[in-house]
Amino acid sequence: MRITLIHALKHSIVPIETSFARLWPEARLMNLLDDSLSADLARDGGLTDAMTERFLRLGRYAAGTGSDAILFTCSAFGPCIEAVARAHAPVPVLKPNEAMIEQAVARGRKIGLLSTFPPTLVSMPPEFPSSIELVPKLADGAMAALDRGDRATHDRLVVEASRDLRDCDLIALAQYSLAPAAEQVAEVTGRPVLTTPDSAVLVPGR
Repeated sequence: MRITLIHALKHSIVPIETSFARLWPEARLMNLLDDSLSADLARDGGLTDAMTERFLRLGRYAAGTGSDAILFTCSAFGPCIEAVARAHAPVPVLKPNEAMIEQAVARGRKIGLLSTFPPTLVSMPPEFPSSIELVPKLADGAMAALDRGDRATHDRLVVEASRDLRDCDLIALAQYSLAPAAEQVAEVTGRPVLTTPDSAVLVPGR
């Protein structure tokens, strides 16, 4: 199976490729990166029709290469990804977080949602059912550290932020780039931790 991975951050590429290598090594992967998407979303303050059209163009390109499925790794663009899914049905077009949300809802009722990108804490919570008590938490400054190439500071800020989620049933890491810090978060909080790349690779029906 050929799967196109579409990224809005370069930091997402290694975590998802690592998950595929460990959990589904037979899959053939193709990466598309437009790292201006997240910067433009932050600049605009919200999703626009122009942003949706950019996603539709990316989807058309991926489909044109003969992809059997498309997985987006950018968690702040849910409505844009839904538009791509409608345009290319029945080809599977997956949001980065939908598999993780399904797993999290099955395992707990109070879920900590840890993010390093503020727009994600606007777009992602409505994807959880209303029966879930969601505790959003921003690891402020972590993404900027990662952009500077400072993974150690990124992980330290993430772990520090996760301490506020210790009374949750489990913790969901919203960005693919958070996955390398999962073990540290679990150790500090004592809570189960779900990552978007592992959950996406293990998506039901695969």
